[in-house]
Amino acid sequence: MGLLKTIFFILIIYYALKFLTKLLAPFLMKRVADTIQKKAEEQFGGQAQQPKSNIKEGETIIDKAPRNTTQGKNSVGEYVDFEEIE
Repeated sequence: MGLLKTIFFILIIYYALKFLTKLLAPFLMKRVADTIQKKAEEQFGGQAQQPKSNIKEGETIIDKAPRNTTQGKNSVGEYVDFEEIE
């Protein structure tokens, strides 16, 4: 009788936890998402929400200049000579 009672209580606890998890999961996920969002806003200082006012819509901006290469413009790479081994 004791074994059946133990199995019954384990099943009751299992299904109760399963039900409570389904009930509380959306609330917990929203809370975690809000916490992560607040940390991200603190870290980046709210930069993502502030649009740049001096840029017109549709305007293209290049943030860095291209690097100057030491090779000529017609250079296609380094030539490697090889020998055939028999």
